[in-house]
Amino acid sequence: MLEKTTRINALYDFYQQLLTDKQRNYMEMYYVEDFSLGEISETSNVSRQAIYDNIRRTEHMLEEYEEKLGLYGKFLSRQALLQELLTVAKEEKSQVWQEKIEKLIEIE
Repeated sequence: MLEKTTRINALYDFYQQLLTDKQRNYMEMYYVEDFSLGEISETSNVSRQAIYDNIRRTEHMLEEYEEKLGLYGKFLSRQALLQELLTVAKEEKSQVWQEKIEKLIEIE
């Protein structure tokens, strides 16, 4: 469950601008603020089932965006490559390269 939550949060970070205001609001409350479905339901004046359905549809949309655009996958690949480069720079004791790679990691 934690892996799913982490993945959905990451996908949300990348694709939230493609969602409606209502979808963003529900996802924020459920995944970021850790509200229960009941709490969101009370706050939004909508049934718990409607909230559940909306969140599930939005999760599915986020996965579809990732399948088509692959922004999160590319981000993970860049991070892995930067870590490999940093390891090589440390092994070769190349301070200049190490600093530049660390700056790239910060930017990401």
